[in-house]
Amino acid sequence: MTYCTPYLLELGLTKSKISLVWIAGPLSGLIMQPIVGVIADRSKSRWGRRRPFMLGGTVLVSMFLLLLGWTKEFVRFFLKEKEAVRQATIVVAVLSIYGIDFAINAVQGSCRGLIVDTLPISKQQLGSSWASRMVAVGSLVGYAAGAVDLGAIFGPMLGDTQFKQLTAVAAITLCVTVGLTSYAVTERVLVSDGKEDEGQIGAMEVLSTIAHNAMNLPRGIAAICHVQFWAWIGWFPFLFYSTTWVGEIYLRYDAPVDAKASEDITGQVGRIGSTALIAFSIITFLMSVILPWFVKSPEDEVPDFTPRPPASIASFVFEMEKYKPSLLTTWTASHCIFAGSMIMAPFVQSLRGATIIVALCGISWAISCWAPFTFLGVEINRLSQHNHRPYGHMTRNSIELESPVQLHLNHGPDESHGSTGASSGAYLGIMNLYTTLPQFVGTFISWAVFSLLEPGKSPELAKEAGPEELKQHAAEGPNAIAVCLFIGALSAAVAAFSTRKLKRLQSEG
Repeated sequence: MTYCTPYLLELGLTKSKISLVWIAGPLSGLIMQPIVGVIADRSKSRWGRRRPFMLGGTVLVSMFLLLLGWTKEFVRFFLKEKEAVRQATIVVAVLSIYGIDFAINAVQGSCRGLIVDTLPISKQQLGSSWASRMVAVGSLVGYAAGAVDLGAIFGPMLGDTQFKQLTAVAAITLCVTVGLTSYAVTERVLVSDGKEDEGQIGAMEVLSTIAHNAMNLPRGIAAICHVQFWAWIGWFPFLFYSTTWVGEIYLRYDAPVDAKASEDITGQVGRIGSTALIAFSIITFLMSVILPWFVKSPEDEVPDFTPRPPASIASFVFEMEKYKPSLLTTWTASHCIFAGSMIMAPFVQSLRGATIIVALCGISWAISCWAPFTFLGVEINRLSQHNHRPYGHMTRNSIELESPVQLHLNHGPDESHGSTGASSGAYLGIMNLYTTLPQFVGTFISWAVFSLLEPGKSPELAKEAGPEELKQHAAEGPNAIAVCLFIGALSAAVAAFSTRKLKRLQSEG
């Protein structure tokens, strides 16, 4: 996210065309996560339901990452003519990005499914908050890697450019962390009741199941999905363009005159943008660690899950509980913080100002990585407790891979357990639809804004643009990416309103 946009700009693509390249993200999420979720829900592999997809997806992501980093070398192995090499390099780079996006969705969906599958209701918030912390740690390490000179650390061992070394570090890290998770997590295996062979899943059956569930969502899950839809119209331009925007603000207002003479503009913009996102990631990490201690869990608001502290400290604990905001209130506040930050983007005229508002968004991102999945996990497990089965014609049992367990993936009509998550892949996939569909909207908005305001090459990133041209460009109007961020702020305000509606729905329920 830090380097790809300036990398593609340096290859010669315009911002409007790059906005169409980034449609790979929502397109892959729209296709991959729901399908992988449904197939994994029904899988009876002895390796578990999620791990095969996590491992297979990781191998593909790593291959495409390395291909993205070494695109020019790969193309030059087959072609020699200069213009043909340039055109083919763009094509292979774009295809690599599509490959990464499609494969990573299988990994992401499976990782989220593990949390819902293996944790009881009382620990759904804890699991989601730990996932948010790990995302923050990974982001911090990743952006730090982008901000430092990796060549001075690794030498030529991982490549001769910053971008190559970043793709190599990302591939190695992904393999190590997913491998560790696959080794450490005890996953369950589905066993058939003998009435139907669940392993025979046709493509049309998968699609019809997804469509049926999407059109018949329980009210609580539907409300969560609606909040996600509006929130992600705002998050899309931030995640894909904020580092480029910070770099362009630097080149437009703060950079010395000789900065444009640099041979590695991609590296320069990437390092400046990564520095801003280091601040963003530090705030995200701190908030993901601190906030769960001061926010009331959803299950704490349900009588069946009232905490019972030791008598000696009960009065103090209950007194503190009175002042804890609910997770729903915290989620609403996060949308407001994001909207308030991004609405200032068109008016920023310094690197410091851009860095500050990007860092503030770390508060919102920590909550956005945690709150919706907590609510979804609780809703899924509550539905399971009430014997809600989206695949009503099936009955399943489960066995552990390595040891007996009290919790099962699904149960017969007379059983009652704390957590199941049998349909977690399906519901996570459907919520992912509401995360990816707004990205199509964001892509269209970005394409329209870039086409109107910057139809040619980015003046900030064009080597031939001099100080006078930059000054004239700054006087003509705001940065095009800043306008996209401003529009995202308006959408975040709608998400805040939708979250309040979710609260009213819960109070009615």
